[in-house]
Amino acid sequence: MSKSLVRRLLWPTKLIALWLVAWVMSAALEPHLGRWGALALVTIALAVASLTEKRPWRRLALVLGFAVACLVSFMGGALNAVTWLGLLAIGLLVYPVRAWQDAPLFPTPADCLLPMTGAFPGQAGWRVLDAGSGLGDGLIALRRAYPTAQIEGIEMSWVLRFLCRLRCPWARLRPGDMWRLDWSSYALVYLFQRPESMPKAIGKAREQMRPGALLVSYQFAVPSLAATWSGQNAAGKWLYVYQI
Repeated sequence: MSKSLVRRLLWPTKLIALWLVAWVMSAALEPHLGRWGALALVTIALAVASLTEKRPWRRLALVLGFAVACLVSFMGGALNAVTWLGLLAIGLLVYPVRAWQDAPLFPTPADCLLPMTGAFPGQAGWRVLDAGSGLGDGLIALRRAYPTAQIEGIEMSWVLRFLCRLRCPWARLRPGDMWRLDWSSYALVYLFQRPESMPKAIGKAREQMRPGALLVSYQFAVPSLAATWSGQNAAGKWLYVYQI
């Protein structure tokens, strides 16, 4: 097993293990504290355990994932094993194992790229890439900012690709891993990833993209590297542009 695969599997394995411990604790405490008292105490314990995680979305997944599963069971009765396996299968289709190292599914606001168009007006026929297209929100934002560009996307999940094609029939969407795709032919690559991904992204951009090309990141800057341009959208969220 490769080291990269081990790193990808480490987090979900830890998550599932902590949830199993939480289920055992909840079952042991329920006779003494009642269902809701046990859930509250175990949720607090998970919140404390989540402090060892540096990434906020992982903390949220650890705490809320268990609490939501309990609430669904409480309100809808115990779900049978087939139902849980079905939900797990749907989750894997939407978010396959290879994508676990990347950011979860967060939508890009449609106006988030507009502030940069004054500094970087673009050219007709520009090839621009939404790296990790999800449901197509980044593609929509790129089209709004650069309507004359050739807009492309890449997405690993076939479920998300199918839905993305329905929303963005005008974009060229391909299957695959954004980190394995050659970025050399693109004038602009847009990311909405996570802070830990940014050094890898700028390294790939410097290695593959042409001088003058743009790496654009929504919300997350490259550590210890000044952006060529940065600005805020109407919601006050930051956009960072790095010109190669």
